[in-house]
Order: sequence, then C-alpha cells, then structure tokens
Amino acid sequence: MKRIPAIAAAAVFLVHLAANPHYGFFRDELYFIICGRHPQWGYVDQPPLVPLLAAVTQIFVHSLVLLRAVPALFAAGGAYVTCLLALEFGGGAFAQAFAALVYALTPVLVSFGMKVGTDEAGLLLWPLLGLLVVRIARGASPKVWLAVGVAVGLAFESKYSIVFFAAALLAGMLATPQRRALWSPWLAAGATVALAIALPNVLWQVHYGLPMLELLRNGQNGKNEIPSPALYAVQELFITNPLLSLEWIVGLVWLALAPRFRFLAVAYAVLMVEMLAFHGKHYYPANVYPILIAAGAVPIEAWTARWVPSRALAVVYVAMIGALLVPDVLPVVPEDTYIAYANARLALTHAPVKNATETEHGRDAGVLPGDWADMHGWPEMAATVAAIYDGLPPAEKRVAVVFAGNYGEASAIEFFAPHVPVISEHNQYWLWGPGRFRGDVVVQVNGSCFASDHAFASRTRATTIVNRYAIGYETNIPVWICREPKRPLADLWPSIKTYI
Repeated sequence: MKRIPAIAAAAVFLVHLAANPHYGFFRDELYFIICGRHPQWGYVDQPPLVPLLAAVTQIFVHSLVLLRAVPALFAAGGAYVTCLLALEFGGGAFAQAFAALVYALTPVLVSFGMKVGTDEAGLLLWPLLGLLVVRIARGASPKVWLAVGVAVGLAFESKYSIVFFAAALLAGMLATPQRRALWSPWLAAGATVALAIALPNVLWQVHYGLPMLELLRNGQNGKNEIPSPALYAVQELFITNPLLSLEWIVGLVWLALAPRFRFLAVAYAVLMVEMLAFHGKHYYPANVYPILIAAGAVPIEAWTARWVPSRALAVVYVAMIGALLVPDVLPVVPEDTYIAYANARLALTHAPVKNATETEHGRDAGVLPGDWADMHGWPEMAATVAAIYDGLPPAEKRVAVVFAGNYGEASAIEFFAPHVPVISEHNQYWLWGPGRFRGDVVVQVNGSCFASDHAFASRTRATTIVNRYAIGYETNIPVWICREPKRPLADLWPSIKTYI
C-alpha cells in the first residue's frame, strides 16, 4: 500500500513525458519562455514562477520535451498527493489506485499536465493544501500551518486563483466544527509565510498599477465567454468528462455526509460561488478535483468490496471512458487522424466537441480545437517574417522593427528568429515598450499599419500568412511594411495599450 502513491506518480510522469511533446509549442508556452528570459517579480498577466521555469528549460536548446517535462512533474506530484488524500480519508489500496486512475484520465487535469501553463503547479499545490488542512483538522501539529503557508505562497506565485481556494477552505472550516483548528498562533505564522512569498509579486503589481485587474476587466468585456450558473455547472461536468464526473460527485456527497470532512464540501460550494461571482473560467477551480476524486474512491472501495469482480468492472469502465477523450487532451494522434476521430464522434453523439468548453470568442474557428490549433504555425510564421525583415535594404534594416499583433506572434518571432527585433502592444510586450525604435520602418504582423489612424504615409503588403491547422485568427493574416511614420512610436505607445 505504501508504494502505490510512488507507482502512480511514476506512471503519470512517464505517460506525460512520452505523450506531451508533440504538435508544437503552444502560444502561451512561447510567451512564458520570453517573459522568463526577462526575470521580474511579476508580469502583466501572470506571476513569475511559470515563466521562470519555462525559460530555464530552454537555456541551451529549443526542446519541447524539456519544456513539457515540467508540467509532467507537477502532474506526477498531483497523482502522489491524490493517493495520500485517499489514504487520509480512510481508503485502502484499491481506493488509492482507483483515485489515481481517475485523476490520470480526468481531461482538465490531463490538460494541465500536458502543456506549460499557470495551472500546472496547482496540480500539486491545491491537493497538497487540502491534504495539509485535513491533517490539521484531524489533530496534526498546528505547526503544519507553516507548510500550508508555503503551499499557498508558492501557488500564488503560479496563479492568483489560489486566493479563492484558500478563502473557500477557510470558510468551510469556519462553517463546521473544524473551526477549532483555526485558533492557533501557528495559523498566523503560516499566513505570514504565505504573505512573505507572495509579497514581491503583489508589490510589482501595485507598482505597475495592478495590470492584472485591468486585464481581467477587459477580458470580461468582449473576449471571454461568461456562462450562466447552469452552463457553468455543465462545463464542470464536461471538463472532467461527463461519464467520469460521477466519481467526484460521489466524493462530494461523501464529504458532505462525513462530519470530519464536511468542511471540504462546503469549501467546494464556496469556491463555485466565488467563480460565478467573479466570472471565472470553468477551468480556474479545476485543481480542486483531485480532492473530490480521492474522496469518491473511498465509498466506491467499500461498495465494491462485497463483490470483488465489481472492482475490475469499475477499473475497466474508467479506463475505457477515459480513453475516449485522451486525443482531446494529449497530442498523441496525427492532426488529420484527430479531425477524423472528432468528426466521427460528433456524428455519433450529435454534440460539438471542439467548442463545448471554449472560454474565449473565436478559439473554435479553426479545423482543430483551440489548444491544438494554437500549437501550429508559429515556426513558419516566424520564418516568413524573418525573411521579410532580412530582405529589407541595409539602411532600412538598421532601423526596422517587427510589430506583432499579439503576444503569441511576438513571442514566436523572438523565440524562433531571435535576430529579429520585435515589439507589440499586447500585455507584457506593451510594458516593455518600443525600445530604441522610432518606427521609421515597421514590419507589421496581423495589422494594417494603423491605417485608421493614418500613422504611416506609406504601406506595402508584403505577404499573407496561411496555415491550415493554425487557430482561426492566426491564418490568412497580412504582413505589411510601413514607412514614413507621422509620429514616433513613443508618442503612439500610450494610446495602443492592449491588456486582455
């Protein structure tokens, strides 16, 4: 029984290590790498942990394997803690193994462990936070609050949504008899540790005018889909696989009925209310599901103990149902094969696949789902733009700069064509500014030389970039050469900021 968590973690890591590094670099992965190459205490749209980890993996060579080994490690850590949670809830060997299997096949969790993103660390840190708090509530030394503080602080440096989970846990404990565990000076000490870890990033955000809050407000006004409460609940089922979600629902009910652990059920309810109130995307709270999955395995273990073959049937059911959605969350089949598979499934179920859980307008406009589409076209785009830049007359090339329409394009050019200077008005790139470039010659990607503002007296369309598999708004994009600016880029810069 003691080896099960380690075996589960090793299995999850090896599967991700083999399955993750396919298709290509994801838009956000390129952006994280570039941000991490400019070390700071924070960035416009994320804390520093993930960018720094991403950049470290690419110091010596461009490697998708090394890059995606990082989320694979976090996924393995999450599997390990899920087993420990099942044990803490009173489960035996089968409960641990079953929880690990469900965890390993839950789509949203697989996706977090597949590519670099701000949710990857939460795969480990959210369930670890749950485990530590459960142990405190069950009578462990109050000094464990110090470890809770470390977990919260590190999670904050990965993604700010940990604040909502920590608040939900606190509310759950206050609403139940477990509140007695809160009356300890060690809780204050743990909170101090969390604040100390988070403070540099908080100060960075304050120094730059809280850009993350501005970005979130802008996202709610046009970019993001804002679902109704009913649709949000349906989305939670979809991202955890409707046919697998019964397991964590069993866990939620079991927690609600267990006096010792009821605070976790209350915490989940509070977390969902928080997400709805602040218009969080459906995947924002998803790292809470390992806790519910671990809880669900305990009653299932008890029920199936009466007839041993039923355990084999449960395992087969989870394996088969989970495997159906693996091509949606692991890039393990060729693109055309995936398209055929998705279309065949659509014909059978009459339910859309690629746009069922999209959270942003336009991300389902390509032939592939948003995540898969955003792993295509970047090297080719960078090579095309580099060829245009390199083809400029020497006098123009000395003062020319590439102006990209968003951070994905800018990061791809900077990563795959590092000799090409690139700027953008999007998120962290806007904060970095136009640098030394006045705008005498601008190669603009996915724009029109600010034609509506008459910013340039001359513009020439150099080419149009097309990629069949790229996301809809990254194909058929124009590349312009803009000359004779009406005013310097530094004067234009304040008016073009795009935090979204």
